[in-house]
Amino acid sequence: MSFQAPKGVKEYVPPQASTFYAIRGVFAETARRAGYSYLETAVFEDTQLFARGVGESTDVVSKEMYTFTDRGGRSLTLRPEFTAGVLRAVLEYGLHRGQLPVKVWTDGPVFRAEAPQEGRYRQFYQLDLEAIGSEDPAVDAETIALAAQWYAALGLTQVRLLLNSLGCKECRPIYRARLQDFLRALDLDEATRARIEINPLRVLDDRRPEVRAQLEDAPLIGDHLCADCKAYHDRVKQLLADLDIPWEDAPRLVRGLDYYTRTTFEFDHPLLGAQSGIGGGGRYDGLSEAIGGPALPGIGFGLGLDRTVIALEREGVVLDTPARCEVYGVALGDEAARAMFKLVSGLRAAGVAADMSFGGKGLKGAMKGADRSGARFALILGERDLAAEAVQVKDLTTAEQTEVPLAEVVDVLKGKLQ
Repeated sequence: MSFQAPKGVKEYVPPQASTFYAIRGVFAETARRAGYSYLETAVFEDTQLFARGVGESTDVVSKEMYTFTDRGGRSLTLRPEFTAGVLRAVLEYGLHRGQLPVKVWTDGPVFRAEAPQEGRYRQFYQLDLEAIGSEDPAVDAETIALAAQWYAALGLTQVRLLLNSLGCKECRPIYRARLQDFLRALDLDEATRARIEINPLRVLDDRRPEVRAQLEDAPLIGDHLCADCKAYHDRVKQLLADLDIPWEDAPRLVRGLDYYTRTTFEFDHPLLGAQSGIGGGGRYDGLSEAIGGPALPGIGFGLGLDRTVIALEREGVVLDTPARCEVYGVALGDEAARAMFKLVSGLRAAGVAADMSFGGKGLKGAMKGADRSGARFALILGERDLAAEAVQVKDLTTAEQTEVPLAEVVDVLKGKLQ
């Protein structure tokens, strides 16, 4: 075949896909228990939603977005992140007029035009959770705790939580001016100098060694927090400590998007090398106004499914995923195949994962299919069995074989599989 997936697109096929599916299921249950409802949003949006919401000075908007003009002449962009689109949907459908905070989660593919490498793809997958409409340290702590509890539920033990505060509209301008004064005195390229004037905090996120070396003595936002922001941040940390969730202070953590305020956090996994950030988020109290909505505080996160799969593999964690097939039917002859088709359908209706051999294979070929299916039991049905209204049930782990009346086989197998 001459076609293959585009460069940088991460796809999941069996058996790895079962792990990908399972970790989403664990997250869905974690979110449900905390009162979060599922929300499905558009995969592409008006380009200005991201330009105004995420920030035109960010690498995401200036370098990485997949933007196109549709047949109606509109500029549209494949979502590079979830929060702006989720908030747009909350506002559009009036969810913020009900109980607050609005607690929603979603998941799916996200798109950024980056140089592909392990853990960094052009089409990647995220789990997103947002709590919109409340400015309460307990909401921040709950949000962070849900992500931490999800990682723990998956069996990951080496995840680190990095925590910082980016201040508010009262104290951040003072810090911003001092940081600009510091940065202007450094030996930086023109593009970085331009960023100093637009969003100097983003310079702190620069990964280049020659830049990071000059940032050693940069002023820290934590030293410039107002009394309210400091008290808010201390309360978040206190609530996390009450839940025995450890964190590390990360005074230079700013994340990659412009909308963050106050609580900012990232989950890091040391076994992933350069792409060690496996999730993160923060508070975005001014985002609603930036996209034309009312004042509406919020906090949320995006967790990388791709990097979580890699982290599970690096730690050697194997998830307990449901069996693809528990019972495999082997039919010998046309009438037996017809009866087996009905029997397999009945097993599925009763909650048993069942499959069967297709294409009129002989006994040897069909039993190879049973072994490959991973089933625990094989059902063997021939013309003689049909006449006796019975089926042969073979345990594929012990090779023990018994005859069971056709009318009783579903109940018998359900009992054996418990």
